Amino acid sequence: MDQAPAVEHVVVTAARLPPLTSDAVFSIQRLDAGALRSAQRVDEAILRAPGISLFRRTSSFSANPTTQGVSLRAIAPSGAGRALVTLDRTPLNDPFGGWVIWSQLAPESIEGADIVRGAGAGPYGAGALTGTINLRERSSGVVAEVSAGGLGSGRAAVAVASSVGAIGVFATAQHETSQGYVPVRGARRGAADVATDLESWSLAGRIDYATPLGPLSLRGGVYDEQRGAGLGRARAHARGDIVSVTIAKAPTKENFGWRLQAWRRTSDLFNSSVSVAADRAITTPANSQDATPASGTGFGAAVRRQTGPLEWEVGADARINEGEEHERFRYLTGAYTRTRIAGGETSVVGLYLDGAWSHGDWLVAGGARVDRWRNSHGVRIERDVATGVVTLDERPTDRGADLFSARFGMKHEISQTLSIRAAAYSGFRPATLNELHRPFRVGNDVTEANASLQPERLFGMETGVAHRSDGGMIEVTAFWNRLGDPITNVTIGEGPATFVRAGFVPAGGVLRERRNVGFVDAVGLEGRAEQTLGPVDLSFAVAVTDARVDGGAAAAQLTGKRPAQAPIWSGMLGVSVTPVDGFDLHADLAYEGQRFEDDLNSRTLGAALRLGLRADWRISPHVSAYLTADNLLDAEVEAARTVDGVVGHAAPRILRIGLRVER
Repeated sequence: MDQAPAVEHVVVTAARLPPLTSDAVFSIQRLDAGALRSAQRVDEAILRAPGISLFRRTSSFSANPTTQGVSLRAIAPSGAGRALVTLDRTPLNDPFGGWVIWSQLAPESIEGADIVRGAGAGPYGAGALTGTINLRERSSGVVAEVSAGGLGSGRAAVAVASSVGAIGVFATAQHETSQGYVPVRGARRGAADVATDLESWSLAGRIDYATPLGPLSLRGGVYDEQRGAGLGRARAHARGDIVSVTIAKAPTKENFGWRLQAWRRTSDLFNSSVSVAADRAITTPANSQDATPASGTGFGAAVRRQTGPLEWEVGADARINEGEEHERFRYLTGAYTRTRIAGGETSVVGLYLDGAWSHGDWLVAGGARVDRWRNSHGVRIERDVATGVVTLDERPTDRGADLFSARFGMKHEISQTLSIRAAAYSGFRPATLNELHRPFRVGNDVTEANASLQPERLFGMETGVAHRSDGGMIEVTAFWNRLGDPITNVTIGEGPATFVRAGFVPAGGVLRERRNVGFVDAVGLEGRAEQTLGPVDLSFAVAVTDARVDGGAAAAQLTGKRPAQAPIWSGMLGVSVTPVDGFDLHADLAYEGQRFEDDLNSRTLGAALRLGLRADWRISPHVSAYLTADNLLDAEVEAARTVDGVVGHAAPRILRIGLRVER
């Protein structure tokens, strides 16, 4: 009897190059899908790595889109973020504001993350000021999850990746709703304080095709989120889409590897702000950011070669962001009396070379790049609604310059279990369109834009030691960073008063302006450890960063103070145990030291300790049920404080139950 012909099984993957060998000499942590599976959001999952900062202590569960910035190391967190976030090398940072709308990603769709701390000179480029978070999208398997819980929260998500012949197909979708919570607690809460409700959804798909040249990936995605800001009549609505095309071929001993990528993303944001009465009984509209159409276009090309002990990559990239905001403001006698259009264009074009050389127990790596940044077509026009008269017409001069950045490091494997390394690096982050052109308001506080902002620069050095064994690992890194020309919200006046450009600032509010203010020096220590003791897995992470501002002539009053929202201490202890087969328990205890709400260090946010629990029960090899408790002890985590002492809090205790299918 004739046998059926054998069918060749082809595994089709996304078009991407392997991780750079040179990253190993820097502080890098790789998270796999297992580290992401227990999180409801990607930003909450990556917080398990030491030194990652989310602005204002709140995750994307309740954070306004404009504060969803992420930074590595507590040097000086900001709403725009000082880290570059990519998905298979496509930037996810918003083209107008630099923040990351995390609801565009389902954790189920991500198979891993590489977190590289330190300035990203070389292959990562502009925006990778304090580091880079490289996310990798799933190429195989099926994951589906549904959950419901406290605060009227519900979530459903699915990610499917499969292949037929030379074609791979990936699709993911998620939807989440929540009635939210009221950030202000206790006697200071008034009728003006309402819940931070949320509704978000996202869809994405990718087609991978195994061409003779290498894998070709075509990807598209769309997202939409609407949320309350915790104050009556203050809301936000963010939406956007992205398309990308990538073709790549991994290098071999005989042939070059290479990658070509082009992408385009659009975004839009509605964001309304209010002023709050002294007794918090009512809110009054302050401004309505009705639309913020923006787009980002990018291109990247790289060639990689590995010959014996030498690996090198040379490449070029370009990013162009353009956008403007359409806003109504100056609310008087029941109506807005002013309109504003503000925006422009920013661009960065760069060339880089990165390489690594291995010899015995030594690895030496380095890279350099040259970039041309440019801010152009800036405009800010304000009009009186009743008369149409132009009350402000600013058209800043186009500006640009060349910047050089580099990184260098070495690693020595002392034994099979012990290694040491040292590195130095520099990088930069250009100001976003939001920082350059759009003033904003939070409660009664007003912050002015500044079209004269220069790019931030960072120089740093670090050294680390790691010990790995069959049962666990321990890694410690010490670093020094200097952030030059940091963009800081500098307090320049208090209300009630009327200011040029900013207009009226009410009682209980302050006026700030974004400025480059000298430098921030940060000295820190990061450590993490993992250990398996029979059925118990232990993990520990700690970050200690002492950051201090030298305001220079632009803001001498800040010299010696800590940057806003930058804690000195943070840490996490995790314990996982399997008491019986098929039943897993996990606990996370997270601590964060006190931080300051403002640049003058006059508003203190107290230390916080949060406990989270999760129990998983495997019903079958592919189906499991789980129960989670976030902030189990209902700790009052202070996330914001007004000038008159009203505190806004992060999320209270939330219990959830869910079902997960995975194969």
